[in-house]
Amino acid sequence: FRRPVHGTGPADLRALASDIDGMRKRLVEELEFSDAARSQLDEQATELQRSNNELEQFAYVASHDLQEPLRKVASFCQLLQRRNAEQLDDRAQQYIAFAVDGANRMQALINDLLAFSRVGRVHADHTSVDLQPLFGQVRDSLSIAIEEASATITHDPLPTVPGDPTQLGMLLQNLLSNAVKFRSPDRPPAIHLSVRKEEDGYWQFAMEDNGIGIDPAYSEKVFVIFQRLHTRESYAGTGIGLALCKKVVEYHGGAIAVDHDHSPGTRITFTLADHTAEAVASETSERAPEREATAS
Repeated sequence: FRRPVHGTGPADLRALASDIDGMRKRLVEELEFSDAARSQLDEQATELQRSNNELEQFAYVASHDLQEPLRKVASFCQLLQRRNAEQLDDRAQQYIAFAVDGANRMQALINDLLAFSRVGRVHADHTSVDLQPLFGQVRDSLSIAIEEASATITHDPLPTVPGDPTQLGMLLQNLLSNAVKFRSPDRPPAIHLSVRKEEDGYWQFAMEDNGIGIDPAYSEKVFVIFQRLHTRESYAGTGIGLALCKKVVEYHGGAIAVDHDHSPGTRITFTLADHTAEAVASETSERAPEREATAS
């Protein structure tokens, strides 16, 4: 590619040589651009790996070194409250309650951040996940909140999908928990998880409720980490739940959105791959070499 083509002889051969040399120069430029792009990608991959290592180190520190001081603050404040209850006035009791609540909220925030950072890095093995019993487990884990809210939970027959069961459980739990939490004060919660098969080989899910709903102006904001539409006094939480749901769904190759045609309440739709379609595609790719060998 780096040897110039010089034309000699008749005019048509010189013209042909000139064209070939022009092609050679374009190929050289494309190869140089490709090499530069590949080098840049290698540098970015190295930098990304370094950032991932730092993130894992941060997760370790957050899960160990930061949790212990917070537990100590909360436990000693409560111990002080119990041992000196008679000497503390209402203002002192209130201050201690503020300190304990702040430590507990910080612990919840750290745990949610750790869960958010682990998506795609920990428990990343895809298996066949039957969503029917998984949703039952999620509903059982939220049974106290469901009972206190007098919520009615229903769902369509749920399929089996490829994915990580831990992350899909987190997805369903956050969506169901939000549907129970953001309920209307005028009526008991009625929550339904529906599903239908799409033509593109995906399942279309929808978690719908009759709660307070989401303003269309905030349909994108609700999936951004730490973005809250309500004060902590109105609704508890860290503002990570729906951001975590978005990350889990996108990691599994799907999409999530707010359906504003649903009223009253909220309807959040998300897609997951069809297990049967993926199995057929995998089987087809595995048998392709056999067919080629047979044809040969």
